Amino acid sequence: MQDTGMTRRIFIATFISFIFFMAYDYFIIQPQTIQSTQTQSTKQTNTQSDNTNINTQNSIKSTKIITTIKSENFEIHIDSLGRISQYILEKNIFNDDKGKKLQILGDKTPKPLEIRFKDTNLNKEAFTTEVSADKDKVILDGSPKTITLTQKLKTLTITKKLTFYPDGHYDINVNLTKPSQYFLSVGYEPQANVNMYAFHGALIVNPDGSLEMIDDGDGETKTFNNAKIAATVDQYYTTFLYDLKQGMRVYETIDNLQNQNPILFIEGSQNLNLHGYIGPKYVKVLDGINQELTKVVEYGIMTFLAKPMFGILSFIYDFTKNWGVAIILFVVLVRLILFPLTYRGMVSMYKLKLMAPKMKELKEKYGKDPRKFQMKTMELYKKEGANPLGGCLPMLIQIPIFFSIYRVLVNAIELKGASFLWISDLSAMDPYFILPILMGVTMYAHQAITPNNFTDPMQEKIFKFLPVIFTFFMITFAAGLILYWTMNNILSFVQQFIINKSMEAKGLLIKNDKPKEAKK
Repeated sequence: MQDTGMTRRIFIATFISFIFFMAYDYFIIQPQTIQSTQTQSTKQTNTQSDNTNINTQNSIKSTKIITTIKSENFEIHIDSLGRISQYILEKNIFNDDKGKKLQILGDKTPKPLEIRFKDTNLNKEAFTTEVSADKDKVILDGSPKTITLTQKLKTLTITKKLTFYPDGHYDINVNLTKPSQYFLSVGYEPQANVNMYAFHGALIVNPDGSLEMIDDGDGETKTFNNAKIAATVDQYYTTFLYDLKQGMRVYETIDNLQNQNPILFIEGSQNLNLHGYIGPKYVKVLDGINQELTKVVEYGIMTFLAKPMFGILSFIYDFTKNWGVAIILFVVLVRLILFPLTYRGMVSMYKLKLMAPKMKELKEKYGKDPRKFQMKTMELYKKEGANPLGGCLPMLIQIPIFFSIYRVLVNAIELKGASFLWISDLSAMDPYFILPILMGVTMYAHQAITPNNFTDPMQEKIFKFLPVIFTFFMITFAAGLILYWTMNNILSFVQQFIINKSMEAKGLLIKNDKPKEAKK
């Protein structure tokens, strides 16, 4: 069996797999095609019958601000309907393109903590009656502060008692003077950072701890009983309500029939005690509140691998205090762990190349008898100590590893404003395109010293063109991700150089990768 560039084909397969995962990320977050009129009508009927007055009443988009909650990291506005109308990040690293403080909530409704009643008349009255607050400004100077919001309707009075903490989470107690079914809004998903490769939509943590993700465009009418967490998210920010002990009855609806984005509400009847959070999805902040809240930071199908990877990356950062250095050291760690397996795989691959003449003889002698040919082939593998899959395994293992670290770096708000050398923000693209170009150059250098035995000229041309494809494909990606890939290429080059020297010493490789001719 002659080697025809197995490692190269596996490398190409890795590239194709990467493209597949990227395409998967892109298409699963795209809104579904608008359904037929008949299907839409059916869905609207279900929504009205199951969740009456949740999504049929259009709430008011903007009202006057009655209370402001300020801390060193954020500012929260409470409007005259008792809702969180805006959340503003104070640190300059979050500033928008115009240099203004970032506001994570868009114009879309419902707003967080908005109440909608099942009773139509009561609901209309609630949207036209102003809420009063016992304080017009609160400063969070290291300790939690409480405000009380009151709304007096004709038949009942609504009281919201809110206790805000410096880390962004809060306690909420809703009390009605008499029972009446209502729905408390989690809030429309933040609109601060829209990335087609990141998840946008709603998250539900079920009673058993499992996670249910609802992508934008996939919203429907549905009820979740005893849910622990109900959240809406964009790439870096979130707003959610939670009750980790008793759970909540959560209603999912859609914003409209065209977008079908998920909207979440919590059911209440008189007294309702919950906890909430609004702000950036910092893993350490969420973990400091409660470890279970870190489930809001999702990494897709590779979460089981990506979460421990982020844990290791964060651990390294705690020592280096620089995310760029942490990424580099993480790559070194991964390459060191994989090196023994990679080395054995390369030895096996070179042995297969030297076996090519013997395999040709077996093919000529037993080619007409497949069973005997297979048996003799396996005997030869055993005798020479070669594994036909040995050269492929290290490359295949790197596919889930790379995709997992890709998901980590795409979703890590920790990289926001993190500097490294000439790069001021590792969560954004390299403004000078130095890293993408370096990535392409190092990929080509690694190719140049990796032995090959192409028999198909077209396959060789495609393979040599891959560095150019990668460079243009990833030129706008986050600098942190490009840094990982570039460092991986550099270490692969060093590793391949060491392996080549070792193979030469063992007599398995000579210059220009011309296997020694078997003695006749």
